[in-house]
Amino acid sequence: MSDLLIMTPGPTEVSEEVRRAMSQKITNPDLDPDFFDFYLDVSSKLQQVIKTKNDVIIMSGEGILGLESACASLIEPGDKVLVLDNGIFGRGFADFADLYGAEVTKWEFPYNKEIDTNELAEKLAAENDFKFATFVHCETPTGIINNIGEITKLLNEHNILSVVDSVSAIGGVPIEVDEWGIDIILGGSQKCLSVPPGLTFMSVSDAAWDAVNNRETPVRGYYTNLQLWQNWYEEKYFPYTQAISDIYALNAALDKWLEDKEIFVRHNKIAEAVRKAITESNLNLFAENGHSDTVTAIEIPDSINYQELNQLMTESHNVMIAASLGEFEDKLIRIGHMGENCYEEKLYRTLKAFDHSLRELGFNLNVELHKVFINKMD
Repeated sequence: MSDLLIMTPGPTEVSEEVRRAMSQKITNPDLDPDFFDFYLDVSSKLQQVIKTKNDVIIMSGEGILGLESACASLIEPGDKVLVLDNGIFGRGFADFADLYGAEVTKWEFPYNKEIDTNELAEKLAAENDFKFATFVHCETPTGIINNIGEITKLLNEHNILSVVDSVSAIGGVPIEVDEWGIDIILGGSQKCLSVPPGLTFMSVSDAAWDAVNNRETPVRGYYTNLQLWQNWYEEKYFPYTQAISDIYALNAALDKWLEDKEIFVRHNKIAEAVRKAITESNLNLFAENGHSDTVTAIEIPDSINYQELNQLMTESHNVMIAASLGEFEDKLIRIGHMGENCYEEKLYRTLKAFDHSLRELGFNLNVELHKVFINKMD
């Protein structure tokens, strides 16, 4: 289906500018001195997106590479690591920490709410002997966004480094890395920046670099070793050959992002209109609070089978949305309104297809979702 509209929470639709950028003539990134300056310039654009002067590294690999690289580079066997778990990806951080020999403490919070910072403050007052803490900015499977500024502030009060998975939030919501004191924050190309999958990027603070460099044991692994990136520009040396066409695409997407002065306003306005359409209907949002402006998770009615719904939407309406993951796979359906997906006409088409598909499957909606959406947008 050449006209299939991909409204999943990443990968997203990709703009023509980004597609054209990927077709540019390539060079040898290991030997061309101009490419090192180009890479540095792309990194500086990412610095502008997340408001930081910290080093920004662009790595060849999906966002999971960033998660594992942070754990591999920071953890020595026996290090105490705190995992803040209010979702599937937050919980998953524990697996990476355990893989590299950390002594993991996991604090669980309800999966349908943002992390309660008052509860977190109480827990940290009682126990705070951790090298670093991991947490997720936007839990894509459930549509929850956490207040990473407040969380990091609490961690900094106890000299705990922060590692933040912001894969489905960077570019869609405001982020102030330096103001909030975030040590490592990482993202992925295929979410709010709307580049094809293939790149992860992260910013690394001086404190995080100190922790990496003051290890008593070598980093386990090569591809995930952040130490190899410390002097790449001065030495004009990359740890491995860069995915040059992917970086061309990222550069084009960042140029478009930096020119769009309404990007956060649009993400918020569209997200609120989507949520309004759901809450005015006889459907239910999964999140009780901490609603993300980049993805909305909706409870699947008991009478509806996701596979049938998905097939109907894709084959009859040419719109693709997503189920959730893990224990929520058959319980939630997700609409991505991030990056290139975050335009009024695309959400109107998506909600109209969703509305018609539910009705065709016998679910009697009490409102027309697309009409509630457009009224909220006006």
